[in-house]
Amino acid sequence: MEAVTRMVADRPVVIFSRTTCCMSHTIKTLISGFGANPTVFELDEIQDGQQVERALQQMGCKPSIPAVFIGQQLIGGPNQIMTLQVKNQLVPMLMRAGAIWI
Repeated sequence: MEAVTRMVADRPVVIFSRTTCCMSHTIKTLISGFGANPTVFELDEIQDGQQVERALQQMGCKPSIPAVFIGQQLIGGPNQIMTLQVKNQLVPMLMRAGAIWI
């Protein structure tokens, strides 16, 4: 979990993803569509990707990918992100984290 904490430090939006995951692509596209520039870690391309994925599972991410952090806080996966979007809470959260300016 310490590795995940270091990876999200000082970054407004971090997405842990896999290059082959369609839901990861959808979440990255949604967040980028608001003008945010998320830091994306493709776990199938980085060293220790499996270890990071296990840490995300220990933090409560089920499924573990995609996992989204906004303002260094674990938000969750696609269900949580889409729920925030439907409730019009995603953009304000991105703004508070300094990921977008509108």
